[in-house]
Amino acid sequence: MDTSLKRDDSRLVIHFDYDCFYASVVEAENPALKSLPLAIQQKQIIVTCNYEARRRDVVIVLGGDLTRFRDASKALYNFLRERIWSDKVERLGFDEVFLDCTDMINYNVGLLNPNDLQNSFFHLDKGDPTVGFRYNATTVKGPTFPVCDSVSGTLLDSGALQQRLTLGSHLAMHLRHEVEQEKGYTATVGISTNKLLSKLVGNVNKPKSQTTLTTPYESFPPHNSNVLAFIDPHDVGKIPGIGFKMSQKVREYVLGRKAEFHEGLVYGKTKEAVTVRDVRISPDMSAQTLEELLGGPNSPKGIGGRVWGLLHGIDDMEVGKAKSVPSQISIEDSYIRLDTIEEVRRELTILSNSLIRRIHMDLLETEIEDGAEPTKRWLAHPRTFRLSTRPRPPLNPDGTRPRSFNRISRSFPMPQFVFSLTENVDALSERLVGEVLIPNFRKLHPERSGWNLSLVNIAVTNMAETAADSKDSQGRDIGKMFQRQDDVLKEWRVHDDSHNTLPPVEENVKSSKENATELKDSKAWEENDHDDATDWQSEDEDLAGSTRCSICGLALPPFAMTAHERFHADPD
Repeated sequence: MDTSLKRDDSRLVIHFDYDCFYASVVEAENPALKSLPLAIQQKQIIVTCNYEARRRDVVIVLGGDLTRFRDASKALYNFLRERIWSDKVERLGFDEVFLDCTDMINYNVGLLNPNDLQNSFFHLDKGDPTVGFRYNATTVKGPTFPVCDSVSGTLLDSGALQQRLTLGSHLAMHLRHEVEQEKGYTATVGISTNKLLSKLVGNVNKPKSQTTLTTPYESFPPHNSNVLAFIDPHDVGKIPGIGFKMSQKVREYVLGRKAEFHEGLVYGKTKEAVTVRDVRISPDMSAQTLEELLGGPNSPKGIGGRVWGLLHGIDDMEVGKAKSVPSQISIEDSYIRLDTIEEVRRELTILSNSLIRRIHMDLLETEIEDGAEPTKRWLAHPRTFRLSTRPRPPLNPDGTRPRSFNRISRSFPMPQFVFSLTENVDALSERLVGEVLIPNFRKLHPERSGWNLSLVNIAVTNMAETAADSKDSQGRDIGKMFQRQDDVLKEWRVHDDSHNTLPPVEENVKSSKENATELKDSKAWEENDHDDATDWQSEDEDLAGSTRCSICGLALPPFAMTAHERFHADPD
């Protein structure tokens, strides 16, 4: 392998891919459908079906409204998030989740007894040693790549890669069973040391299974790398992180000409597969070659080195930390042809209605106080609105149409009326289209008609979290701080039952002068309070060098005494 490439296999990443997710959501709502062949239709397209439907005639359920699928995806995401320690839980679409379980695995590796690995206990809670499950640490749970029955040999040290992968397989099996038993969903799972490998290896055994990519991860004669043996047969276009356009450039470089496509496919498959191995062993292929081939004004810096690493199974991208709010909320739809302003207005209204409902669902929380009506509070306010379209390119002279995935976009400040909770969603969407989206659409497409749009997308981005406890929020929620102050301060509160205390503030709302007089006369200021060496001396400590008022006894800094004396002299 290229000596410039450095593997980092210190992490343990588990990738969840829920089986037939859309169909599973409908089955969860109506369990009677589980035994039937079921397909989900959006517009005129069957987007997914269960495995029973792949063998027989199907029952078709309309799935144009994505709310049920979005809600189920969020519930599963939160379910898994609660069960790992790192809070590194990243969702990919509705039906995929990455979990970084490195800390859980390393902790449990450190607790292994090398003399009794067969009777190990996986701890799921550092604070409670009884929470967890028993397992055999000498055997990988579930299928592996390459196929093997068990892990032989003894534990070398707490950082042994294969031992960590073994524990990862047992944790993955435990999480899979919890998702199925408590939520009713099955999943296909991959276990490895980065996002790329865990996602790809999970596809080896589908559905309702898991696969662990076992060691060695590097080539040490006489052993070859299992990573390269696994990734080499994949088509270059199937590698996550290498998009359609990049894979086409790589194919053309390896083939020395343009790759042929199957006719009639909008996102067509190539007739000529170019594998990862074909690219790696291609003459003069290197990170520098890929940088020259894929780099450019709009390309990320170092794209050649990143792609070269992916072709060797190296992916340093971290699993994203769980966020309290999404980084953006986006709604789009595709069309055969969208050509007039009336059609555009109609579709923008539909999209706007869905977007506002999504904003309410994702960015509002309900607060319930004792004895009060529930209220809604914004978790974040998006600051930017974006409108995007994808026009089809004109026909070629021979009647064919070139493939294009290019979008054009226009961004503008978020209209504040969208945050209204008094207007209904239909009224807000009509106003959004009429006052904001149509004017910006005309700037994006100044022609009166004939755009031939195949896609429209609207999105809100640039989230500003409102006052909360998150480090990303804009300030602190003072209301919640006061609500929680009794719990926060209780371990520092001093109770002295031998003396009367000052009346509670809420029961004695009086003028400053009345309060000063009561402080003077209160038993809380008796001599023995200050003679007791065990009493708090916070007043004297905090006001070192202060002067006491001869009238009320209040300790004040010298610069404030003149104003305080005028306060006593005021006849009112």
